[in-house]
Amino acid sequence: MSARSELASPAVANRGRHSLGSLLVQNIGELVTNVAGTGEGGPLGIRRRAAVLVEDGAVAWVGPTADAPAADRRIDADGAAVLPGFVDSHAHLVFAGDRATEFAARMAGQPYTGGGIRTTVRATRAASDDELRATVRRLRAEALRQGTTTIEIKSGYGLTVADEARSLRIAAEVSGETTFLGAHVVPAEYADRPDDYVSLVCGPMLVAAAPYARWIDVFCEQGAFDADHARAILACGRAMGLGVRVHANQLGPGPGVQLGVELGAASVDHCTHLSDADIDALASTRFDCMCADGGHTTTVATLLPGAEFSTRSPYPDARRLLDAGVTVALATDCNPGSSYTSSMPFCVALAVREMRMTPAEAVWAATAGGARALRRDDIGVLRPGARADLVILDAPSHLHLAYRPGVPLIRQVLHNGAPI
Repeated sequence: MSARSELASPAVANRGRHSLGSLLVQNIGELVTNVAGTGEGGPLGIRRRAAVLVEDGAVAWVGPTADAPAADRRIDADGAAVLPGFVDSHAHLVFAGDRATEFAARMAGQPYTGGGIRTTVRATRAASDDELRATVRRLRAEALRQGTTTIEIKSGYGLTVADEARSLRIAAEVSGETTFLGAHVVPAEYADRPDDYVSLVCGPMLVAAAPYARWIDVFCEQGAFDADHARAILACGRAMGLGVRVHANQLGPGPGVQLGVELGAASVDHCTHLSDADIDALASTRFDCMCADGGHTTTVATLLPGAEFSTRSPYPDARRLLDAGVTVALATDCNPGSSYTSSMPFCVALAVREMRMTPAEAVWAATAGGARALRRDDIGVLRPGARADLVILDAPSHLHLAYRPGVPLIRQVLHNGAPI
């Protein structure tokens, strides 16, 4: 089988070599496809001297530049590396104000407890829709410039029926991956009545929020929601047709990871403090299939190194998870308190330096891993039929994302096949 036919879609084979509105990215020095078993093999599926044909917002063909079909427009990568757009599967973009003073206090030695969330809740409730919309769009554009073509956005800074619904409505204007996080913390007005607040979340708040959400999430930690409350909230969300995600084991050991596995969560996020039983539970969700990569765990461990960087907390041990066969994703946790970064390249560099991931593992986790955490197979990968989200680096290899931390290496981004 030729290289051309190996990755050509039926549409390309049937239509010939030319189509209106086609775009060819050619002369790619290193193409990360995330299609295991192709190119040089390994999870990144690297191909050399490659090209990608884009039509109607999707990848139509992948192969050697020398065999590339004709196209209406061309982008010359000039030997640079190209990879799928980053998939940021955990972010909190709907908020008002900032917590720079809190950050400075942490850098001076004050521990992070999560208590500052209520500060952002007060500011968010007081903000207008236009103010919240401006912040969401600013951060979305900032992330896109840094190569993030898919981003999940949570609510969680409103904590009233109206504020949670409007947060998700605004988030849905820029992303189809929206998450109802009414169970972020118990707001001050319910501090002595947590059961009543859980009833509100499971009832009127969920009803108002669900039309704008794909997922439901709970901050299952001491000082937030215990296992019983978290289970009740997530079960209600699942009954409303929402997928399950969990903030788990960030501040200390706890029940969040195992609760997520019990409920079939797509992702358990943070995973900073894990027991052997937690890792065994995650590994037990492995789904073996006829895929080129041999299967994966259906519950993904999403690691958020920006939070550890910003709170001076211990980093998760990604090596332990990977060696156990757990699928790992990387995300920014972009929020005004504990991780005010929208940079997936920064998180890749942190993961390699601080969490014992190889550069290849970190890049896969920031692209295909994030897609798995969102249960998507049309993003985080470059193969025919996938969404044409591509990042052209100002570097010859994906290795430079960790090798040159802090350097703006994103030369060009294509989102849905269109250069931004």
